[in-house]
Amino acid sequence: MLVTITGLRTSNRGSAMSAKGSVLSRFAQLALAFARPAIMLLGCSAGAFAQTAGPPERLSDVELDAMFTQAGRSQATLRLLLQKFPKGADLHNHGGTYAEDYLRWAAGQNGCLQIKAKKLSPQPCVGPDSVPLRGLEERDVKLYNNAIDAMSARGFRQGVGDPTVSGHDRYFGGFQRTLGSVEDIGFILATSREQAVESHSHYAELMVGPDINGHTREFATEPWNEADMAGRLARLAPVIRAAVARGRSDLDLIQKTADDINGCHSRYPKDACEITVRHILTVKREAQPEQIFGRIALGFALAEADPRIVGINILNPEDGPIALRDYRLHMRLFAFFKQRFPNVTLTMHAGELTLGLVPPRDLRFHIREAVEIAGAKRIGHGVDIAYEDGAAELLKRMAHEQIAVEINLTSNDVILGVKGSEQPLRMYLAAGVPVVLSTDSSGTLRHDLTYEYMRAFFEHGLKYTELRKISRNSLTYSFLEGASLWDGASNKMVAYCVNGIRNPSRSCSLFLKNSPKAREQLILEQRIEQFESELADMLKISIAQ
Repeated sequence: MLVTITGLRTSNRGSAMSAKGSVLSRFAQLALAFARPAIMLLGCSAGAFAQTAGPPERLSDVELDAMFTQAGRSQATLRLLLQKFPKGADLHNHGGTYAEDYLRWAAGQNGCLQIKAKKLSPQPCVGPDSVPLRGLEERDVKLYNNAIDAMSARGFRQGVGDPTVSGHDRYFGGFQRTLGSVEDIGFILATSREQAVESHSHYAELMVGPDINGHTREFATEPWNEADMAGRLARLAPVIRAAVARGRSDLDLIQKTADDINGCHSRYPKDACEITVRHILTVKREAQPEQIFGRIALGFALAEADPRIVGINILNPEDGPIALRDYRLHMRLFAFFKQRFPNVTLTMHAGELTLGLVPPRDLRFHIREAVEIAGAKRIGHGVDIAYEDGAAELLKRMAHEQIAVEINLTSNDVILGVKGSEQPLRMYLAAGVPVVLSTDSSGTLRHDLTYEYMRAFFEHGLKYTELRKISRNSLTYSFLEGASLWDGASNKMVAYCVNGIRNPSRSCSLFLKNSPKAREQLILEQRIEQFESELADMLKISIAQ
């Protein structure tokens, strides 16, 4: 019996519309397991069936895409499904701490709010412009809410607050308002792990870790001379060794603080303790070349010395005056260190720009030089790809070399005003460039990883199977050590594990034992299998309620 399913999207969903009658019949039979509201959502008549089907088998890809298309007619229903959908990893993440959480933490440290500057500071709270954070939500609710708006993009996204302050400035300004202690970073790590649990991801590469920017004056005692970088590095060696030891000690304290907050060594540890975390060190680019050189030198040395650190990135607004002036120099600096530390991996903020924010000339080469000069294995944002010189050739190279792009839909919307068809997500997918979805900074932007998947579905017409591929990509293109369970180019699982998702063979078990990345990927496959096997029941319950 062929049942017509109405209401399917036409944009990017041709495979669902052109499915063979036998597939649609099976999908219709699966609807029998649903309550009447579910059948109505799927566009089927309850009277069209003569008998009740048995337990549904695991759905095919065509059926999964069709089911999600129908579920997408209700944003609330799709939210429920995608909330539970296993997402693998969040690879572009500056920390998931919401302002409310951080204010609570800072109050517990007896911190202060500087009212005019809208910044936090350690005790003592001196003068009428400095007030204690402890109890502020009870004493002055308006001031407390103003502090939240100053530390996030909440007001901007709600269309309130000072209209002269852009989303760009609200976002980047939010990073300047912490107490600045090593324990603070531990708190950010703890809350980021909790965010990962809530988003149903189980691995994170956090741009949260030891500070390699605040102790670099001792690296900048000589005038800058690019021709003598090797000599400068040799002379800095003793200073770098001492700084590496401090950095590793700081990372120990960061992780201990996070473990204590999450109760990881208590009788009842939180689920956050099960999240696998690696760290990406970040070099702030708004500084003079001699300082940048020292920061990058320390970053590479620390990443080489500590396996918990799997990569390096560069940050600060890409449209900043020094960032624009010295962009090419910064890429050459990374190339210099990459030659000396070939095992250290790079992901680069590049192309986080749009027309009007900067002159057109600054849109023409940032992604290309991050790939060709610095040697980046992932690109963060990549928004201005269409403006790059030789964009088609660059996309082809990125696809061939499997250089992934970290797409941050909400971030690009708030900071750059780029969304919908202006966002090049579909361009990257069409070119075969690996894509991952990430949050950038969920606490500052007031969202989560599930919301990014929802935007990809609603704004860019991605099918369920495309979202599943993106989830897999998040582990395949992570910097987690070990061989991948997937061949990224062919999209096939390694041969000796292809039939061993639940009960790996001996050869597959040996492969998994030697690869932390593959173990995380296997966890994801098991969770996806479970999710897909329960999807019909989840949809029935969500609609019945």
